[in-house]
Amino acid sequence: MGKGGEGSGDGKEENMAAWLVSINTLKIQPYQLPPLGPHDVRVRMKAVGICGSDVHYLKTMRLAHFVVKEPMIIGHECAGVIEEVGSEVKSLTVGDRVALEPGISCLRCKYCKGGRYNLCEEMKFFATPPVHGSLANQVVHPAELCFKLPDNVSLEEGAMCEPLSVGVHACRRAGVGPETNVLIMGAGPIGLVTMFAARAFGAPKIVITDVNDHRLSVAKSLGADDIVKVSTNMEDVDEDVIQIQKAMGADIDVTIDCAGFSKTMSTALNASRAGGRVCLVGMGHHDLTVPLTPAAAREVDIVGVFRYKDTWPLCIEFLRTGKIDVKPLITHRFGFSQKEVEEAFEVSARGCDAIKVMFNL
Repeated sequence: MGKGGEGSGDGKEENMAAWLVSINTLKIQPYQLPPLGPHDVRVRMKAVGICGSDVHYLKTMRLAHFVVKEPMIIGHECAGVIEEVGSEVKSLTVGDRVALEPGISCLRCKYCKGGRYNLCEEMKFFATPPVHGSLANQVVHPAELCFKLPDNVSLEEGAMCEPLSVGVHACRRAGVGPETNVLIMGAGPIGLVTMFAARAFGAPKIVITDVNDHRLSVAKSLGADDIVKVSTNMEDVDEDVIQIQKAMGADIDVTIDCAGFSKTMSTALNASRAGGRVCLVGMGHHDLTVPLTPAAAREVDIVGVFRYKDTWPLCIEFLRTGKIDVKPLITHRFGFSQKEVEEAFEVSARGCDAIKVMFNL
């Protein structure tokens, strides 16, 4: 990916992008695209969503061990229209509408060769420093990571394949199926797409928890079988577990923690049945203090999730068939101007009634 910042100067339309330049400062500035390789395509961005990680970078210039050390283009949930194809590209043509998978793996390491390319240590991922993201008029990306959208799937829905992929990958890792009752901790955007994915995978009953009444009411309206308002206090874990198990009314086979705090993981481990599985998706805290020994004695498995792999085709199929409808999650829309970019990130950071904030370019 290029680290540009200069206009092309060739008389063509100048490519503009949203640059993260310092804490709480985004600026729309020129972005010179890298050259188009033989296996690449040039895509005009049409829909780009704001992720919680984008907001975190804006507020702190870092996320976990990833630190923004120089200006970086933000954004990684995206879809657009092909404007140019490389000389060796056979699968796509100009005018195709595509959803972009944002991570470029090396294809050579043991993880890539073993099929777990999401763990590639050389991964170049949109808007993960120092790699530029996709909130721009145009980007250049490998054709193999651009997935053609069916006629009945919109570009906004295409952009939603990225967060939906997290839920799909989590359900795969957790072994969700028609015989697994699922508890989801956290009713934010990732909790909601995980709920959608769990239902699409056949989960017969899904209970979702949160500390926020509005998010819980949204989850209920979007298909949760039951909702439980939980506390933020560790002292309330046992009482929360009782209420959660009562709401499920059956064994909790799988718990997916989309928050990632000591409290949520402690609740997840205690609520899940003996021999069940807990999948940690959220990264609320870097270090967690959890009752691991009692969970181990009950043979509760813990699995982690890092991004996703091989999810776009399934996500698109879920959208095409109507098995999953992500449209209700898009609550706010903005254009691509300096003022609108700033306002969109403010809305997303505030939360409140915002689930997914989307740019229409």
